[in-house]
Amino acid sequence: MALRHVTSIALPAHAKDGGFDHAAVHGSRGLLYVAHTANDAIDIVDCVAHRYVGSIAGLTAVAGALVSEGDDLVFTSNRGENTVGIFTPGDDEVTKVRVGIRPNGLAYDKGRRLLLAANVGNPDVVGSFTVSIVDVARKKLVADVPVPGRTRWTVFDPTSGLFYVNVLDPPVVVAIDATKAEVARTFPSPVAGPHGLAIDVPNRHLFCACDGGQLLRVSVDSGQIVNTAELSGVPDVAFWNERRRQVYVAVGDPGVIDVFDADSLRRLASVKTESGTHTIGFDAVRQTVYAFMPESHCAAVYAIAD
Repeated sequence: MALRHVTSIALPAHAKDGGFDHAAVHGSRGLLYVAHTANDAIDIVDCVAHRYVGSIAGLTAVAGALVSEGDDLVFTSNRGENTVGIFTPGDDEVTKVRVGIRPNGLAYDKGRRLLLAANVGNPDVVGSFTVSIVDVARKKLVADVPVPGRTRWTVFDPTSGLFYVNVLDPPVVVAIDATKAEVARTFPSPVAGPHGLAIDVPNRHLFCACDGGQLLRVSVDSGQIVNTAELSGVPDVAFWNERRRQVYVAVGDPGVIDVFDADSLRRLASVKTESGTHTIGFDAVRQTVYAFMPESHCAAVYAIAD
């Protein structure tokens, strides 16, 4: 089996509707941070002891979490207050920077210390479909770049120095040049609703999980589709495992993690989670996948099998 269930970690009960959203792992510290949207908080999990260790509150409708181990920082996208949060592990003091409307996806350029927040926007507000560029050293918004539609997830490519952002409609992937504050190029998606996004930097591929029920492997440099695979349903989060050359995609309905061989896109397994489990986390150091269960408000822990 591609993923073996190890244990489940109880997380705080939901205070309201919203469940969980994106998660990120600080590998060297052995800590996982997950957006507990229903609680306006980031929940923290000890990845070694497999236990919940606390929460950071006051992050309204938090949707995203991202870790930069090199800078020892954690970033959050606080969709309900149009801010991103910046804090150091072990310090509950969160610095907030105002960005565009309803930030969601996050990606980080460590070399230039630039954080990109992909904003969901508001269709009733003209010009609100943007990505915001934050100078992390100065904790300041430096640009708001228009994009053609509602954004989904985003990644950074250190080779090209570009950020890649999925856009729902029109279904495209846009490459953002943060230094010029512009869209550098656009890749059309042949499948509706580009959503989850992961990057294989050495082999120059993007893995794009689409609402149309397909996983695409796309050339980062040309935008050409290399191959495709069927998903179990409408996806959300996607993660790339460089060590095992696998891709993990969370599918909320019926509630599975689809596991693919990264090169052939052959589906290796569909691991049952729980209905509505649309978000997962990946610990590359300990080779573990976490699935965040909205009904039982827990994190199911899966070891990646050899």
